[in-house]
Amino acid sequence: MFRWGVGGSSLVLLVPPPLLSAGVLGSELNAPPSPQDGGQAPPDRRPPRCAPPRPRDTSPGPGHPDGAPGSAFLTEPQQNPTPRTMSVLWLPVGLLLSLVPRGLPLSRDPRGGGGNSPGPRPHIVFILVDDQGFRDVGYHGSEIKTPTLDRLAAQGVKLENYYVQPLCSPSRSQLMTGRYQIHTGLQHSIIRATQPNCLPLENITLPQKLKEAGYSTHMVGKWHLGFYKRGCLPTKRGFDTFFGSLLGSGDYYSHYKCEGPGMCGYDLYEGEEAAWEQDRGLYSTVMFTRKAISILANHDPRQQPLFLYLAYQAVHSPLQVPARYLERYKGIPNLPRRKYAAMVSCLDEAIHNLTLALKRYGYYDNTVIVYSSDNGGQPLAGGSNWPLRGSKATYWEGGIRAVGFVHSPLLVKKGTKCRSLVHITDWFPTLVTLGEGTLDEDLNLDGYDVWEAISEGHPSPRQDILHNIDPIYNKAKNGSWKAGYGLWNTAIRAALRVGHWKLLTGVPGYSDWVPPQTFSSQRLTNRWHNEQVRWDRGKSIWLFNITADPYERVDLSQRYPHIVKKMLFRLAQYNRTAVPVRYPAKDLRSNPQYNGGVWGPWYKDEQEEKEEQERYDNLFTNHLGKRRWKNKSKNRKVKRMGERPGTPWTVPE
Repeated sequence: MFRWGVGGSSLVLLVPPPLLSAGVLGSELNAPPSPQDGGQAPPDRRPPRCAPPRPRDTSPGPGHPDGAPGSAFLTEPQQNPTPRTMSVLWLPVGLLLSLVPRGLPLSRDPRGGGGNSPGPRPHIVFILVDDQGFRDVGYHGSEIKTPTLDRLAAQGVKLENYYVQPLCSPSRSQLMTGRYQIHTGLQHSIIRATQPNCLPLENITLPQKLKEAGYSTHMVGKWHLGFYKRGCLPTKRGFDTFFGSLLGSGDYYSHYKCEGPGMCGYDLYEGEEAAWEQDRGLYSTVMFTRKAISILANHDPRQQPLFLYLAYQAVHSPLQVPARYLERYKGIPNLPRRKYAAMVSCLDEAIHNLTLALKRYGYYDNTVIVYSSDNGGQPLAGGSNWPLRGSKATYWEGGIRAVGFVHSPLLVKKGTKCRSLVHITDWFPTLVTLGEGTLDEDLNLDGYDVWEAISEGHPSPRQDILHNIDPIYNKAKNGSWKAGYGLWNTAIRAALRVGHWKLLTGVPGYSDWVPPQTFSSQRLTNRWHNEQVRWDRGKSIWLFNITADPYERVDLSQRYPHIVKKMLFRLAQYNRTAVPVRYPAKDLRSNPQYNGGVWGPWYKDEQEEKEEQERYDNLFTNHLGKRRWKNKSKNRKVKRMGERPGTPWTVPE
């Protein structure tokens, strides 16, 4: 949605989402669910909107400077937005783009309204946590105490229809580029430490666009987007500074990581070098938070807008946490769950300290805070996605539906739940537009600008999500082109969401529901008879009405074959735009033993090798030239001394 102020009113131009023409799918895929589809009652036929704001208690409470510990951060009464006359005009995409000069910043006042005098660009703090399960936050009914997250979410906008990818690298790549995995070549698994692979260099990143718009850009925490050559490092991809780890996991205290026997190394970086001098053996959640606060303290928020990407290692395995946090969860008998809960509480406290620093150093009133998990939780490592199905690394809802919220004084409708469809690719265009950056046509983004859907409750421009197409994952034994009506080979792992409907093919992954009672025993291997799903049914295709059946208990693929066919056709359309998979073999030169015991860049392309050879040749030539000059100088000196009579060097006659 683009908006221009015209006197006291606005003109709104809504662009229909790509690939949603009636000729492709028609209206059935966006039809509301029925009780027969697994739902209790049909929802509103109108497009999903954010819930209306609820009255908020503005009296100071615990944790506020004027109250006792644990209060809300915001105490200002909410102001109702000024009513505006709106007119809606639908235009073809080509005609709409012809109205907007290429490279024009599509910016707005983040506080809402269509005026031509926007306020200062907001500071942006993006907090990405690792492996936090859907249930593992207080406001989703967890036994884990998260007072800070609960408070920030309650005073902001909770994203209750928010999706990420099922693994670390895929989510991070889509956040950084605003593009699906099939368009970057990272559609299979993760980027491993020993692979000569990274986020393709031809992709423009979110920090690069914000830096171009005048932002100071900083990253603290986990990168996990490859580092085999220096051009892949965060400081080469748009960040002014970087402090954190390059790999996907490691020891929280020593910051060492082993990828196999004899493949161990140190993984803590400051900029492009190992941070030996910065390492005090601190727990990484504490260390990363202190570094983030230091960045805030040393930047002037009045002079330049700031983008801070804080990517915590927590709560990824290994399950490590300071002992004082474990004391709070003595009542949880399952040890992995107890450690995991303690790690979440430590994370919650860290974000509390970060929020206090935003206020202390003058950022808070003009800051947008985005909080997101990178994928679903892993039950074997203490995470819980209940009541959703599946876990991390799967395309069931438990692997891809994430905890997320936006907190900011700049939000128009605070204290709401947004049920509009939002995907992690949407942050790229949303944040660049908030920062008054440019979104060029050649970026080929898959994300949408969803700020007005989040802040003001407008309909979301997003109607579908390609969760992924992975052509090299294990093939479903019973999958075939025949099962896919000749439109799609159902042996291939893929997942697609369109409107209320979700389609899965191939092998989606571990598919059990893991209820909270599972963690009451010491061992998670004691399965529950009524929640286990057996894989002897010979299936390779599933269809769910996610709005009516968010827990994926009623497969509708046999009942609605016409919907299946239309979604398979859409899947095939997406697949035609895919680039080849980037998943190279292990490179033994990656061994930290060859790099001073540190995980770091090891690969040199032909140009780099040529430049290095030239440097060596120049060094050798200069060294050889100096030796020749010294020899010539010495010979001249000897000759001059030999010409003097009576010197020891005179040859006797």
